[in-house]
Amino acid sequence: MNTHQVLKYRSQAVAKPYFIAAMLLFAGQILFGIGLGLQYVIGDFLFPYIPFNQARMVHTNLLIVWLLFGFMGAAYYIVPEESETELWSPKLALALFWIFLVAGALTIVGYLAVPYAKLAELTGNDLLQTMGREFLEQPLPTKVGIVVVALGFLFNIGMTVLRGRKTSITLVLLLGLAGLAVFFLFSFVNPHNLVRDKMYWWFVVHLWVEGVWELILGSLLAYVLVKTTGVDREVIDKWLYVIIAFALMTGILGTGHHFYFIGLPGYWQWIGSVFSAMEPIPFFMMTVFAFNMVQRRRREHPNQAAVLWALGTAVMGFLGAGLWGFIHTLSPVNYYTHGSQVTAAHGHLAFYGAYVLVVITLISYAMPTLRGRIANSQRAQAVEMWSFWIMSIGMGVMVLALTGAGILQIWLQRMPTEGAMSFMSTQDQLRFFYWVRIAGGVTFLLGQFTYFSSFFVGGEPVKADTVPSAKLAQA
Repeated sequence: MNTHQVLKYRSQAVAKPYFIAAMLLFAGQILFGIGLGLQYVIGDFLFPYIPFNQARMVHTNLLIVWLLFGFMGAAYYIVPEESETELWSPKLALALFWIFLVAGALTIVGYLAVPYAKLAELTGNDLLQTMGREFLEQPLPTKVGIVVVALGFLFNIGMTVLRGRKTSITLVLLLGLAGLAVFFLFSFVNPHNLVRDKMYWWFVVHLWVEGVWELILGSLLAYVLVKTTGVDREVIDKWLYVIIAFALMTGILGTGHHFYFIGLPGYWQWIGSVFSAMEPIPFFMMTVFAFNMVQRRRREHPNQAAVLWALGTAVMGFLGAGLWGFIHTLSPVNYYTHGSQVTAAHGHLAFYGAYVLVVITLISYAMPTLRGRIANSQRAQAVEMWSFWIMSIGMGVMVLALTGAGILQIWLQRMPTEGAMSFMSTQDQLRFFYWVRIAGGVTFLLGQFTYFSSFFVGGEPVKADTVPSAKLAQA
């Protein structure tokens, strides 16, 4: 069966290379993550070929880049269908894909092949000093390339939305994607004053992951639930607006929980504590929303794997971004936990629950249609569902190990007023937790490979002509 017989708009096919690149980069991120975990317990592992600082840059940068590929692919898939018109320029979308992929690959090669100081010298960091900050280590040409790709992408998506139908999903998605591009501009601001430097750095990092990315998350989840449940769009739109309003209110003012101890005024301890304590609310609402929509579904969609991923996004997002964020967000608690392994536990579970899972949800829903079918075979979906549980269990083991390590770290190193252990002595006491974390990471990798294998599982797929036309119209 030809792909265009299932896809409503031929230009949606440009999403496919974005999804494939995202998954390959995802695998690279996890492999480097396991390598980092081993370096915690085997100090000279891979040294001097891939020292810890280089591996960490690659691990975190791959996370950001593959999620961006996922978001862009999702937008290229969703917007033509929601706008009821072909993408404004599929050729521009493919050109930007290759520019972004090549720039990202060259940057990773630069991290691994050249000492970082030399890389800064070679890429013009003396002209505009932007390098050297966590998550924003990219050389100046890469940062400029990201801006060019983001602007071209927004132009393409914006022109498509303008000439077609406007829906709540596309408008919220476009707002989130525009915010993503705007806040990245703060990565070019690198003041010599350390307080201002950290403040602008959090404008990128926090207002991405706890602000505009949540709009993208909400719109992607709403789209999949519209398609898989058949619930009236008006009902889902109302939920979406309420959730994103809470997400923006708590996320923007919740930035204050990063301002506690970096030299900004003391009132941020109150603002940050109060609004950060409210940040779990939109994630709890998202969980209720997802389960409520599935419970009220008007039909059984043939792609039940996508429904599982959607529900998993809501639950794991609430646990990671909501609950694990809340346990150390109040300023008197954060005084002890800031930068500890508790922070790492929250970061891993929040990214997995909120963003990794929603990208996989969209890929799970869209990729079968990009391959000429409404849904994968029952066998393939069963493998896919197993991958969800294996990855989630692996992540759970990792997060519990990091949480235990963080609590012990705080108890030994930070709580005592006398006789506190040194940092390295404390690390020796955490080795058991670090080994458990590695076990969780390897389990996660097995789940990831299980997910990849689902694309190659045979069986009779659900085709367009096996679904009644009324249901196909709803899908």
